[in-house]
Amino acid sequence: MKIYFFCFILLLGFTTKAQEASVKWATQETFFEELIGKDLPYFKGLRTNRKMFSKTSLNNQIVVINFWFENCPPCIAEMPELNKLVEKYAKKGVRFIGITHDAPISAKHFQTKNDYQYEIVSLSKVDIAKLNINHGFPSNILVDKNGKIIAAMANISYVDQEFKEKSVLFEQSLLQALGK
Repeated sequence: MKIYFFCFILLLGFTTKAQEASVKWATQETFFEELIGKDLPYFKGLRTNRKMFSKTSLNNQIVVINFWFENCPPCIAEMPELNKLVEKYAKKGVRFIGITHDAPISAKHFQTKNDYQYEIVSLSKVDIAKLNINHGFPSNILVDKNGKIIAAMANISYVDQEFKEKSVLFEQSLLQALGK
């Protein structure tokens, strides 16, 4: 009887954890949906060359912003997919920015070592939190020429079935912003 009771309690614990995970994912999806149509908040940071960078340098441009950091395995896993987007759209006028809380020198080394093709901007963790777009890493947002967020998602991947559909929608939003 004690064994059955123990198994019941164990099963109850697993069920509760599974429900918490789905609630967390729904909250994350809702968070990204709530960003759509909002203005990208003002921010400033340092480029890897230690020069200042601010939101005003993005005026009148279509921009993909990727929030990442060096010790984030999902961030690193999505980089090849992001590099493909850079290759496909940078020459069409889309600007790609990677925002990290890593130090500029460390980010530059990481960028070179891993062939990360974005322009990198370092912000403090506090400043990233102020953007209200730090609902986990990696996060990606698409900003139109008017500075409005038109798409947002957690992870870009055309390989992982969990993210493939949203990645396709993100790219479709990018094409719409380009007028295609």
